[in-house]
Amino acid sequence: MSAAPPLRIDDLTVAYHRKPVLWDIDFSANPGSLTGILGPNGAGKSTLIKACLGLIPKASGRVLFFDQPYDAVRERVGYVPQRETVDWDFPVDALEVVCMGLYGRIGWLRRVRHAHRLKAMEALEQVGMADFAHRQIRQLSGGQQQRVFLARALVQEADLYFMDEPFAGVDAATEHAIIEMLRGLRKQGRNILVVHHDLQTVPAYFYQVLLLNTRVVAAGPTAEVFNNENLRKTYGGRLTLLDQATHALARRDQPGEPMEHI
Repeated sequence: MSAAPPLRIDDLTVAYHRKPVLWDIDFSANPGSLTGILGPNGAGKSTLIKACLGLIPKASGRVLFFDQPYDAVRERVGYVPQRETVDWDFPVDALEVVCMGLYGRIGWLRRVRHAHRLKAMEALEQVGMADFAHRQIRQLSGGQQQRVFLARALVQEADLYFMDEPFAGVDAATEHAIIEMLRGLRKQGRNILVVHHDLQTVPAYFYQVLLLNTRVVAAGPTAEVFNNENLRKTYGGRLTLLDQATHALARRDQPGEPMEHI
């Protein structure tokens, strides 16, 4: 018996003021996959994640996680939002932010105990932020803030993670640390879907891609789907982006410089 897909979307439509933002989305994520969600600005990438998690209403359609509705498996799903959507002035330190990832298990009205804090510290160590555990979150750089939010996701020990542009605005060292962490999660059998915008890194980072522009343009293994024809359908005449993709494809296909397979 085959494993249930970690995420299955059937006929999903989302509309703002009666204008469709996502239209008839069908998609199934392969178990144990690291998937990139790609598309131009306004394509509905972040909207897709929020609709799956019930953060915004659906006009129609169904979303299942491991063949169950979200409310039945909420603890198995983690979410890292876009950094600019977070109120960084909230008076908490990095350790407290990570502990928030444990609230689903602790309970919102129960105390965070020593064992929970130890677990949160372990997650901060994994992302190289243990020395900043008691630093106010607003005092951290953008890359450091992103690492803290990733640590919060790690302590959830989820089976499926949604990450909305985790590489945006971070330095090269942080980006490298993030992708290594995602690869590690995948090796553990976890499932990760990542909203991503840098086409040059797609062949090296993702096993599966979902090309989105209000509708699904194409979805499947990166080696099969990430090609010039599908990218032109997705991005239209955005020549700069297509030049980036062409460069990435050329690097992938060049015998002397293989891209890392994940």
